[in-house]
Amino acid sequence: MIVVTGATGNIGRPLVRALADAGEQVTAVSRRAAEVPEGVRHVVADLADAASLEPALTGAKALFLLLSGDLHAVGANPVDLVPKAADAGVRRVVLLSTLGVATRPFGTTRIAMRELEDAVRESGLDWVILRPGGFASNALWWAESVRTQGIVAAPFGDTGVPIIDPADIGEVAAACLRDHRHVGGVYELTGPAVITPRQQTEALAAALGKPVRFRELTRAEAKAGMMQSMPGELADDTLDILSSPTPAELRVSPDVERILGRAPRSFADWAARNIAAFR
Repeated sequence: MIVVTGATGNIGRPLVRALADAGEQVTAVSRRAAEVPEGVRHVVADLADAASLEPALTGAKALFLLLSGDLHAVGANPVDLVPKAADAGVRRVVLLSTLGVATRPFGTTRIAMRELEDAVRESGLDWVILRPGGFASNALWWAESVRTQGIVAAPFGDTGVPIIDPADIGEVAAACLRDHRHVGGVYELTGPAVITPRQQTEALAAALGKPVRFRELTRAEAKAGMMQSMPGELADDTLDILSSPTPAELRVSPDVERILGRAPRSFADWAARNIAAFR
């Protein structure tokens, strides 16, 4: 049995599907009731309460650990999840971390994630750590304004990073959960090229088949919008990267291709598959 936390999100959904299609027994964990593929067990649990995960871990051999934004908040203690998994008999943990642990290690949220990485490494379990940069699916923040106004509103329009399709993260995670050759690996996951918000807007317009305008936000405007779905500190960390990416954050990693045997998907590919959200 493989347990997938965050199973109904942009990464969890393709991961659950990939595992189920490969014939694995899967337990999908989310905070609310949700539809899952046929044959997949679903458990409702809140990772802020480590004990609530115990029913999902029964009989599990591997765990994909994905933390939502609220688990980076002050007072949260996600490190508690690791011994819970070990006590339940889990033998492998694949942790979704962040590239910022390596590129900006001293931010509060990065320190918390480094502590979780260290707990996983020191747990005595087999482990793999995945460090993605920005996600293509963050473009869904623009869906309503594209639908209603034909506008993408974002900060730093001409500064880009090599964002990754969450489906690629899911496929990489599936490989790491199933294949022992990846144990002990720390993988940086990026898309195939640096792309700016203005270029993303052009890709969305091409997929829609009609014009979409770009409007540049100030940092303060962007932070106010982001704080509707994440803590302010995490919003600031994200905006720091988007405004002034370091050379390491601009680097296109070979790790997706090494693991999957193909190049990572482009933003244009993600946009074509998800364009219904923008219509």
